[in-house]
Amino acid sequence: MSRDLILLGFSLMTWGVGEGMFFIFQPLYLQQLGANPVTIGVIFGAAGIAMTVPHILAGHLADRIGRKPLLVVSWIVATLATWSMALAPSLVLFVIGMLVYNLTAFVSSPLNSYITAARGNLSVGRAITMISALYNIGAVIGPWLGGQVGERFGLRTIYIIAGSLFIASLIILLSIKSQPVEQHDPNEIGNGRFINRQYATYLSVIFLAGFSMYLAQPLSSNYLQNQHQLTLESIGILGSISGLGIVALNLGLGNLKARIGYLLGQLAVAIFAFILWRGTSFPWFCLGYFLLGGYRFARSLATAQTRYLVHQSRMGLAYGITETVGSSAVILAPPVAGLLYEINPQLMYIVGFCLIIISILVSARFIPRPDVQI
Repeated sequence: MSRDLILLGFSLMTWGVGEGMFFIFQPLYLQQLGANPVTIGVIFGAAGIAMTVPHILAGHLADRIGRKPLLVVSWIVATLATWSMALAPSLVLFVIGMLVYNLTAFVSSPLNSYITAARGNLSVGRAITMISALYNIGAVIGPWLGGQVGERFGLRTIYIIAGSLFIASLIILLSIKSQPVEQHDPNEIGNGRFINRQYATYLSVIFLAGFSMYLAQPLSSNYLQNQHQLTLESIGILGSISGLGIVALNLGLGNLKARIGYLLGQLAVAIFAFILWRGTSFPWFCLGYFLLGGYRFARSLATAQTRYLVHQSRMGLAYGITETVGSSAVILAPPVAGLLYEINPQLMYIVGFCLIIISILVSARFIPRPDVQI
């Protein structure tokens, strides 16, 4: 790995600790602030909108003005948003900070573009999954630490610690080098439409997969606490195990063909949904959360496969479109999950499991198999 990828990896590892501290506990903190399951679902749906809106613009800007400036802006805004959540005295102000934090998801496109350009001899899939693994090494520590802190000092404290870690992550990020902006001749990339039939088919597949895999996730912490009486420490341990699963899947399966890995990632999440539906003991929940790592693994490979469907000079924009479609599934899934939870909490897992099985079949049939990189 190059120096810049190593520094970027350490920055993301530090960020993973901080984000991991609060991410799994957000539904519980929203509940503490007075939100019911349907409201929590709506809030997460709004967060999904915030995550979705800026991707295409960010990808386009990464192609035009460079990737590092967008990385730095995202890090700064997300750090400030975290501090605003830490200091928020009410549900409304907390949600505002949460939405601003989710807006910084636009970093995904320039981040993946930066990784792709700095990968050296690594394949795109291997480079992205390795950096994802480094982030998730931090995310293994974060939920456990958040559970310990939350149990002893309250959930608000975890946001204060996370905000401090984000400052350290930003300092590391500032050390990476800027990359030159890709120049291209319009005639070199042809006159065809940017979103061709092959790419449009692929976008439809990743939307279905993203919705199916995410459906059961937003309210799982509430389900485990309310229906199975798990403590914050236990839920934090499950979050750490999920991060461990992401690391293991990224490192263990990252060398597989991206298409095969994408199918296996979905299968892992399907088993997670089945275990949460039928399981009754903590060891089973641990196994389920380990397999939940397949969600992030599959998202990484969804991005990696995009690279082979577009020209190098349009890489940032293509990543932005792919992230927009993947994130749009996050808009719809939480409100649906909230409604299902109100009817019967287990319905989230039953419906999610069935949809993932359908998604695996659709993905196996319709994911394009590009033989030549454009």
